Parts: sequence; C-alpha cells; structure tokens
Amino acid sequence: MNLAYRDVRHNLFRFVLTCLGLSLLMAVVLAMIGIYNGLVADALNIVRAPQVDLWVVESGTQGPFAEASQIPGTTRDAVARLHGVAETGSITYQTVEASNAGVPLRLYVIGYEPGHPGGPQTVTDGRGITQTHFELIADRQTGLAVGDRITLGRDSFAVVGLVDDVMNSGGDPAVFITLADAQVLQSQLAPPAQRVQAARGIGLAESGDTVAAVIARLDPNANVQQVAQTVRQWKHLGALTQGEQEGILIGSVVDRAKRQIGLFLGILLTVSAVVIALIIYTMTMEKLKQIATLKLIGAPDKTIVGLIVQQSLALGLVGWSFGLVLILLVKDVFPRRVVLEPVNAAALGGIIIVVCIFASGLGVRAALKVDPATAIGG
Repeated sequence: MNLAYRDVRHNLFRFVLTCLGLSLLMAVVLAMIGIYNGLVADALNIVRAPQVDLWVVESGTQGPFAEASQIPGTTRDAVARLHGVAETGSITYQTVEASNAGVPLRLYVIGYEPGHPGGPQTVTDGRGITQTHFELIADRQTGLAVGDRITLGRDSFAVVGLVDDVMNSGGDPAVFITLADAQVLQSQLAPPAQRVQAARGIGLAESGDTVAAVIARLDPNANVQQVAQTVRQWKHLGALTQGEQEGILIGSVVDRAKRQIGLFLGILLTVSAVVIALIIYTMTMEKLKQIATLKLIGAPDKTIVGLIVQQSLALGLVGWSFGLVLILLVKDVFPRRVVLEPVNAAALGGIIIVVCIFASGLGVRAALKVDPATAIGG
C-alpha cells in the first residue's frame, strides 16, 4: 500500500492546485533558460551567418559586434591578395529605427556586397537582391512581406525576400541591403544638419567608403593564424578568427545578460525550494495524528519518511511537467526567441528532484518527532 498515493487521492483537488502553482514557477525558470539560449543563438547566428574564417577590423577594437569598427572599403582588395585567402567581402552593421504601417520597427541593418560573403545564406521566401540599390531582404520577425516597401533613412526599399531567425543579441530582426545603400544610410544626415556641416566645410574631403569589417574565407589548407598575423602587421588593422569573434561575443556582449539571468534562476529555484518545503511541512502537520497512529501500530520510520519524500517529489515533478508543457505552448508568443533544449529541461528536472528531497527535510523532522501517544490522546 502506497501511503503517499492514498493521501494524494484523499486531497486530490488541493494537490492539483498546488502543482499548478508550482508549474508557473517552473515555467518562469524554463522561460529564463530559453531566453538565455535564444539570446546566445541570435548573437551567434549573426556572426556565423557569413560562414567565414577571418574578420579584419579596425586596429585596437574587438570587432563590429562589441564596439565600433571603421576601416576603408579598399581594405577588401588588399586582404583578397593575401596568400591563402579564397574569398573576401565588405560588411557593415547598424541599428535603424523605421516604421511599418505606422508601427515603430527597430531593425538591424546588414550591408553586404552581392556575390561576396556576408549576405543571407538561405532566402526562404522571394528572391535575393539583384539590383544595386533599394532592394531589401528581411527577417520574417519584422512582419514585412515580399512586395512591401519600407523607408530607411530618406530612401524607400522594396522587400524582395525573407529569411528566418536572423536577429542580433538585442533581439532586433535583421534586414540585408547592398553595401552601397548601407554606406549611404549610415552617413545620411537630416537636411538641416547636412547644410550646417557643408557650411562649416566638415566632411567634404572625407570618403564615405568605410565598412565595419572585411570578412574572408580561406583555402582549405591555409593556416588562419598565419593569415591573421599577416593582417596584424598592418598597423591600422586588426584580425580576429571566427572562434575569437564568437568568444568575444559570448564573453563580452552577452555576458551581463547571462549573469543577470543566472541570478534570476538562482532566486526562482530558492523560492521553489522554500514553497515546496512549506507546503510539505503544512501537509505533514495536518496529518500528525495519522502519523502518530502509524507509529503506534509499529510502522517503521522509513515508511513515514517515504510518505513525505514521495509527496514532495510528486509535487516537484508534476509541477515541472506542467511547467514544461506550459512553456512549450506559449514560447512562440514571447517577443524574444526562446530556445529550449531537451538537456535544459532534463537538467532542471534533476535539480528539482534534489530540491524536493532537501525541501522535505522540514516535514520529515516534524514527523519523526511525533509522539505515538498523540494518536490516543485525541
């Protein structure tokens, strides 16, 4: 006879209600894990999208994702002549506020050279960019559709294609335009400001041919470290391998978000442990007379301990199961991408088992201290 099962059946409504409450906590914990995974996935998607081996950036900077980087557009030709380099491309990144059907839209604009590395790998709807100017490929999360038009800066762009899951670490959906359009967009000023600059003679001799980085694919037999060292010998340039760029992104750009989410996870797990402990303690105190009766008829302590620990595990695991189902149902509604891997859910399940065992300690202690005479005393 399983005493925990019989006790749960006797108070089924309260047990289910308690599990639903715990499931909301578990859903929040899983959402936090999924949001962090999504943040990392989005950040790495951007840096991995060009599928290159080397990033040539401004000397003294950590690349276009961690800080500002500006180098001459002619750098691509110089890098292309290096031994071991197979393909090169110039690329720019900038965040732009636009409007779609009267709704403000924050976009991560990627400028690239068609026919060179840096553009979208797979266009899931529509086609790629074929014109030199005013065509755009958008991530589906922008809400744009093929054939729509959107104004960036002072120019109107036609949406010719859509891609999936291309966002930056801040959750802003990406759009791809030609490098020439991107350079115009990043140098455009409002007309009054432009007139002031022209009157002061500022910028008249400056070239607008600057890019955030030059990216390079190497020959299969080329040594990426040797090529990077060659680039670093040019005093005005720095070079980062793909692995180094990804490491900077994870260790610098998303590090604070990672620590913040980790703190929230710790707090939520602590709250879960306290809630489970209080619930089990309350349930134990309510049946002290029944526990005393069990002791009076000779039930061993392990039977009583098993009753309490099994109820604690049932609460935690049922709450975890409900929470997992809940977050899987609503994760697509979140404004940020939620990526929940099976290993994350399994790891949380293991943590919940440990938490439940420790949380049942308070109830076990109260049960073991019960005097069997309580059953007779009424």
